[in-house]
Amino acid sequence: MNGVRSEQTPIALRGSTDTVIEFLQFAINSILYQRGLYPPDMFRRVPKYGTSVLVTQDAQLEAYLDRLLQQHLRIWILRGSVHRIVLVVAAAAEPERVLERWHFDLHLVPAVSGESIASRSEPEIMKEIQAIIRQITASVTFLPLLDEPCSFDLLVYADPALDADVDEWEESGPKLITAERCEQVKLRSFATSIHRVETGVAYACKELAKASP
Repeated sequence: MNGVRSEQTPIALRGSTDTVIEFLQFAINSILYQRGLYPPDMFRRVPKYGTSVLVTQDAQLEAYLDRLLQQHLRIWILRGSVHRIVLVVAAAAEPERVLERWHFDLHLVPAVSGESIASRSEPEIMKEIQAIIRQITASVTFLPLLDEPCSFDLLVYADPALDADVDEWEESGPKLITAERCEQVKLRSFATSIHRVETGVAYACKELAKASP
């Protein structure tokens, strides 16, 4: 069938999945830092993607993200069961008031029927990921200031048949932004030979104060 990948070698699939998981780890850490959800001293800089990226030093947060990404998402992506991950930022005092939704859409790269899968070099992939990380860093220039305590949640959009651990996961609504004004910004994407990841952020616009009569 045209447009459907007919062959995925286990080695290529695992390597592509590892690249996606590693990107998600650094992207989530960068968002948590840039949006001020945790104190700056909870993060440290490490060299990656030809630049420096921030990762948490908090043992509890690190363990949570590692368990989520390595023990759950990695396996589900290998199975082809996940198509979207969303990082939701909400007001801590009112969890139903969603302020931002960072989405990572995951697609299989289609292959032309009868042709081999085109390989992509690591420098190409790293350059694309670097551009996304830099956009996340620059997001403070256009996103509204989060001037109240906030919390975050991670949503995984998966196949209905996915057998998730009920002790770790539960069914959830989409946690959409309900503010009257909402803006969306499409960020860059990157692709391996197997997967394509498209990114973006939606955010609630702050209401302008009414002028005094």
